Amino acid sequence: MVFDTICSISSPQGIGAISIIRISGKKAVEITSYLLQNRDDFLTLPANFVKQVNIFEDDKLIDQTMVTKFVAPKSYTGEDLVEITCHGSKFIQQKIIELLLKNGARLAKPGEFSMRAFLNGKLDLAQTEAIADLIESQSEISHKLAINQLKGNFSARIKRLRSQFVELAALIELELDFSEENVEFADRSKLRSLLQTLKEEVAKLTDSFKLGNVLKTGIPVAIIGKPNVGKSTLLNCLLMDERAIVSHIPGTTRDTVEDNFTINGTNFRFIDTAGLRITEDEIETFGIERTFKAIDKAEIILYMIDISDTSLEDVEKELLFLENEIDFIHKKLIIVANKIDQLNELPKHFTEWNDYDIAFISAKRNVNIEEIRELLTQHIDLHNISDTTLLTNARHYDIMLKIEQEINTIETGFAQKLPTDLIVIHINSILNLLGEITGEITNDEILEAIFSRFCIGK
Repeated sequence: MVFDTICSISSPQGIGAISIIRISGKKAVEITSYLLQNRDDFLTLPANFVKQVNIFEDDKLIDQTMVTKFVAPKSYTGEDLVEITCHGSKFIQQKIIELLLKNGARLAKPGEFSMRAFLNGKLDLAQTEAIADLIESQSEISHKLAINQLKGNFSARIKRLRSQFVELAALIELELDFSEENVEFADRSKLRSLLQTLKEEVAKLTDSFKLGNVLKTGIPVAIIGKPNVGKSTLLNCLLMDERAIVSHIPGTTRDTVEDNFTINGTNFRFIDTAGLRITEDEIETFGIERTFKAIDKAEIILYMIDISDTSLEDVEKELLFLENEIDFIHKKLIIVANKIDQLNELPKHFTEWNDYDIAFISAKRNVNIEEIRELLTQHIDLHNISDTTLLTNARHYDIMLKIEQEINTIETGFAQKLPTDLIVIHINSILNLLGEITGEITNDEILEAIFSRFCIGK
């Protein structure tokens, strides 16, 4: 890569009180100085200082700004870096960019500032990816997961894992080097034991992706039940918005309706589904098929009933039918007994029912909706999750799956007593794969794919 000088608007596009323009590269300070009337004052300004300056085009004042000067290697990118804080006028922003380009800078590509931070050793690749997650975080838990990775906790775990595989490779290499002299440094049973320990560690990380991914993107919650029990009304109550069409006509909801909402720092993705019933309507039948797909993907299921018109025996039969159709083992099921406003008192057999968590509500009157929110958040232990290393990145998950395949191949090699040099090939493959996560081993194509999803100016 040619480390020329790049510039970009780093604040969101549009009009605001202020805007930040970033310049990074060997000539960042020099190019910025050309925009100033008293350029020598800025050139001699100490590192990490902020100075109020006027930016000019020839003799015409463009803006009164604050300029911060960072000197390599003590900057975000590891290069000389300048940040201009100007007024948020679109005209001012574009004019300053034009002047920077005129004096030798070029426009930055998406994620190029962060790429330079990685290439200059300021962050490893996993930490750099966490920056994008941090920018995109929309809930407390997704923010904590990104911060955890940015702090290097995930990278440290990967580096420890890589160190352990290096140790395994070294033991096998020693056996290979001294094989002709009948010197044994570690018998195969010890090597298999060490490999099993590493396999379990890899499996923990790989298995954590399911939870990490849903916490990052939103925990899927399916609202299911018969037609006209109030599913769409409940969705609107939970979202505090008229998101779904509400009608007394059964079968109004013919497709899944999705939207996200944050409750106590956790992002939930609510899915309103078509009512479950036998129907000859082709479109409604298609919607019901999608309902079952939504149930299958959901982590939490809100099963809604009309308590004014349903017996406990009917509910138990319906749940038994659903259990035969769908795997409920790893799902949280909450019964939502709706339309309590149509009753004088709650049925005793429902209030004493302890098989499931149950909330008694009136979606129409917006009564006891908070109980559902509390039951949802009880499913997630925010504190423990935020202190745990979870796999949240699809690229990392794909790599961990490949590592598991390599470990299985090594186990087969031990069982079949394959030559040591063949086994070493697969251990080296694992070391390379782990290196791809942190960026110790990578290529331009991978870097381009990762940083292309960053915003320009970051």
